[in-house]
Amino acid sequence: MEKPAETDAPIHELLARRWSPRAFDERPVEPESLRRLFEAARWAPSSSNEQPWRFVVATKDDQAAYDRILACLLEGNRKWARRAPVLILSVAHMNFQDDGRPNRHAFHDTGMAVENLLLQASAFGLVGHPMAGFDIEQARAGLTIPSGYEPVAMIAVGYPGDLTVLPDYLQEREMKPRERKPLAEIIFAGQWGIPLPSRRS
Repeated sequence: MEKPAETDAPIHELLARRWSPRAFDERPVEPESLRRLFEAARWAPSSSNEQPWRFVVATKDDQAAYDRILACLLEGNRKWARRAPVLILSVAHMNFQDDGRPNRHAFHDTGMAVENLLLQASAFGLVGHPMAGFDIEQARAGLTIPSGYEPVAMIAVGYPGDLTVLPDYLQEREMKPRERKPLAEIIFAGQWGIPLPSRRS
């Protein structure tokens, strides 16, 4: 199933195709494809080239490691994410390495690395679904995240699956049209609250 975005202006096809489904096929992701996803993430931009992102990844080839990550998910996400062959936790290093100052851009930069990963996945015919619904403290303890690093998001990755593997209520959510706020609501001209003109006069 594909749900390309219905955009108000033309954008790159890869961006329009990327979305976050919940139906996964249990087919494994090839190790080389997985490596290339992380290579894409590695080349994301970051403040002062700090590269604060880290990733904890598990596949079903190592069931114990996979189960440790799966156990961190809240039950609503665990119901469908357990079919995904790859589970990833993104983690942000919260201080600059040179002088230990707080890096207020760490989450932002880690998010850009994740977006690179998701777009590369789309280019391979894979899908990825980032999740905020996980137990942060369980992830910190169970995955031995060190001090100074903060769990950010869980990501399920794999090949798209058949909608019928999902419960009815999730099938309905998958079929809903994709929605985004209009540009006039999120972009301001020069200062807050002044909408950017929709077209040149």
